[in-house]
Amino acid sequence: MSGIIGKKIGMTSIYDENGKNIPCTILKAGPCTITQVKTDEKDGYSSFQLGFDEKSKNTTKSYDGQFKKSKSNPMNKLVEFKGFEGDPKLGDKITVDHFLEGEFVDVSGISKGKGFQGVVKRHGFRGVGDSTHGQHNRLRAPGSIGAGSSPSRVFKGMRMAGQTGNSKIKVLNLKVVKVMPEDNILIVKGSVPGHNNSYIIVQK
Repeated sequence: MSGIIGKKIGMTSIYDENGKNIPCTILKAGPCTITQVKTDEKDGYSSFQLGFDEKSKNTTKSYDGQFKKSKSNPMNKLVEFKGFEGDPKLGDKITVDHFLEGEFVDVSGISKGKGFQGVVKRHGFRGVGDSTHGQHNRLRAPGSIGAGSSPSRVFKGMRMAGQTGNSKIKVLNLKVVKVMPEDNILIVKGSVPGHNNSYIIVQK
């Protein structure tokens, strides 16, 4: 499965040929450099490592040597892809050219963090009862979380308050609406996880 690394620029909307308004996300995808080629003989599996977003400092010596082998500048984001299309070589540039308008891609990223939230916001609970009958502080409470004597514990996976967001999300089958190779821009239909300028991975 081939892919590319990029950043989420933001959302917009465009009109199709029928005049229908389509919500879209603008992605700055690539150019990415192949910084490492892993093989079955040497590493036990085959993959291509892509680098994106050049940086100017804070590179460890091990990574610095790796970037020198590929004759590329140090990168902020490194991602491995298996089953890459074609036969790219170390140091080759991967751009949005191998994406076509009308095809479908999978986009993954880190969702926006919402902090520690209660059960109403995190899981959509209704709360315990109404504000009548003397219940003055139970409107957003989780309610019972299990029996007392048996099993004398809380089962794993119980929906309770906790950290919301800030997790890896993959959105499947987003349609590529427009490809702009001159600006390294990919416009896909629908929403993409993460805040603006966050890293995303596009796969097809």
